[in-house]
Amino acid sequence: MAEVVIVGNPEEAGALYGDAAAELIARKPDAVLGLATGSTPLPAYRALAERIAATGLDVSQVRGFALDEYVGLPATHPESYRSVITREVVEPLGLTPELVHVPNGDPATIRTAGEDYEAAIDAAGGVDLQILGIGRTGHLGFNEPGSSFASLTRVKTLTERTRLDNARFFDSLDEVPVHCVTQGLGTILRARHLVLLAFGEGKAEAVAAAVEGPLTASMPGSAVQLHARVTVIVDEAAASQLAYADYYRYAWANKPAWQGV
Repeated sequence: MAEVVIVGNPEEAGALYGDAAAELIARKPDAVLGLATGSTPLPAYRALAERIAATGLDVSQVRGFALDEYVGLPATHPESYRSVITREVVEPLGLTPELVHVPNGDPATIRTAGEDYEAAIDAAGGVDLQILGIGRTGHLGFNEPGSSFASLTRVKTLTERTRLDNARFFDSLDEVPVHCVTQGLGTILRARHLVLLAFGEGKAEAVAAAVEGPLTASMPGSAVQLHARVTVIVDEAAASQLAYADYYRYAWANKPAWQGV
């Protein structure tokens, strides 16, 4: 069973991630962070940035790997995930840009993009701490329902629902790419520690299905049940459909302090 931590608001969740990431970097200066985009991880990145600024933590050697990227969108486009990661993670945290990687969505090299990214992660020694959000359909990264738990980084066709959801970031739906490069569920599961964040009532059904439901490719988020070290941090609204919420609260309240997150 994943460790589930129920907090009062996204800022509390971000603080837990910030503490865990800062402790990791202090212990391992060249730590490898798995990076997600979207609004969910923003409180976590803000909290880590605050800890770096307050303690003078050296992050010059920290490496990073983003979960996904659009195919055919120039890296300089403001909505490419290269731009988003630079704007929301690299610059606020003061990371070394050359050490933060995003899948290559260039159509000219797309046939080997997945293999190349897998090789880069392996060469870095794997991801130490992977931050994740979860979609309403239970998707992790761009691994939509039906994705294999053994899947690796690969090109995927975005669903119309996903394209419609992401159209708010573009001038029109026609500008939203049809394809992406995404880490697979198998890739994600190789990270040494997964931290999954979810906020709001709209995520409650997906959270409950991922944490307490059956293990099924129809619910990609349920893949976290296969991992030895998963921390799921949710607010009260996102926890509202959890059958064992009282136990999660009890377990967290009585967790030995030395175990951390």
